Amino acid sequence: MSATELLTNSLANFLQIYLLLIFVRILLTWFPTVSWMNQIASFLSPITDPYLNVFRSFIPPIGGLDLSPILAILVLQVVAGLFSNI
Repeated sequence: MSATELLTNSLANFLQIYLLLIFVRILLTWFPTVSWMNQIASFLSPITDPYLNVFRSFIPPIGGLDLSPILAILVLQVVAGLFSNI
């Protein structure tokens, strides 16, 4: 395995893990009253919110519903797919 293949595979794996963290973060926002989930959300927020905030600046919440994670996940999946196909 060459260095380029190792780098692209590592980056694709990192993006898949980051995508999973975003999914977990979004799912945790559905259950704000469970106390142990707040600890996990407070750990994931500084990791995932900078990326999600980029898309929140383009798509404001509509009626209290934040649709920006949909676009954020879509973009992340496309980028991860590009790296996994190289």
